[in-house]
Amino acid sequence: MMARLDHLSAHPDETRALGAAALDVLLAEPAIDGSRVAAIGYCYGATITLELARSGIPLRAVVGFHPGLRTIRPQDARNITGRVLMFVGADDPIIPPEHRLEVEQEMRDGGVDWQLVLYGGVQHSFTHPLASQAGIPGITYNQRAATHSWQPMATLVADVV
Repeated sequence: MMARLDHLSAHPDETRALGAAALDVLLAEPAIDGSRVAAIGYCYGATITLELARSGIPLRAVVGFHPGLRTIRPQDARNITGRVLMFVGADDPIIPPEHRLEVEQEMRDGGVDWQLVLYGGVQHSFTHPLASQAGIPGITYNQRAATHSWQPMATLVADVV
């Protein structure tokens, strides 16, 4: 799995194509108003939603829970049309401080309306109740962060769609 994710991270067009294909399925539903779409993702799904936004797909908002933040094309942030909200654990070994700083600069340079919410003492996969059972260092459920992150996401989505 990690080899596949590493490959996708190095090839943002493939990542964006996967996300666009999923979005196309959603937009094909008759009840969906394509002008009022937000994307929400967890872990690599959040990475895909962020890459979709970077590609210029008109999403009203992009929300990510413990996302991969890095991109090899940070200049594409100027294509983001909606608001960006990312939730990250301060002690997440998969999203170290330098990745957070890079995405902050990327968002600033791109003129994006963005927020990065950082939870102290929280690691990766903090929203998944069974994460701690994986036995992988740095992968731990955190009920406080999981519960707290839900309301700002719901508020943002309600505001934009």
